[in-house]
Amino acid sequence: MKGEANFLGGVASVKGVEGFNTEAAKKRFFEIYLDKYAKPDSGIGFPGALELISQCKSKGLKVAVASSADRIKVDANLAAAGLPLSMFDAIVSADAFENLKPAPDIFLAASRILNVPPSECIVIEDALAGVQAANAAQMRCIAVRTTLSDEALESAGPNFIRDDIGSVSLDDILNGASVGYSM
Repeated sequence: MKGEANFLGGVASVKGVEGFNTEAAKKRFFEIYLDKYAKPDSGIGFPGALELISQCKSKGLKVAVASSADRIKVDANLAAAGLPLSMFDAIVSADAFENLKPAPDIFLAASRILNVPPSECIVIEDALAGVQAANAAQMRCIAVRTTLSDEALESAGPNFIRDDIGSVSLDDILNGASVGYSM
């Protein structure tokens, strides 16, 4: 199972649901998600992401999305956040992978597609599994506080922790993210 199927199947298993049809549940999940949630005014996205991506692109940096979500959800979230797919040099999603974060596979695939060595990649993450995956891929990582405490994020070992995407600077990306914690 991958992406949302993995999540839905895991919940069903923990709750002891017998005969659970993961694919049917996933299909219904996406119907509801796309119809009710992934809308331009839904609040999906990170304030400041568009500006940061634009700054990176203006400096000639390659930008990718590497997500443990299924591609349909990734595309819907990007659209709802006002981030055109054309902004990205690569979009890598769960659909093509057996091992999701915290395994490094998704990040390493993005690195290959971008033709950028992992040691030159910087990951911006809001989840522990993502920070762990960045470390496993030997990529530098900037963690952003969304729902996790500093202690939880620090335990995963990012190079930097910032409040949100809007507080990640181009300088963090160009010159930093290798000098230890900075808050």
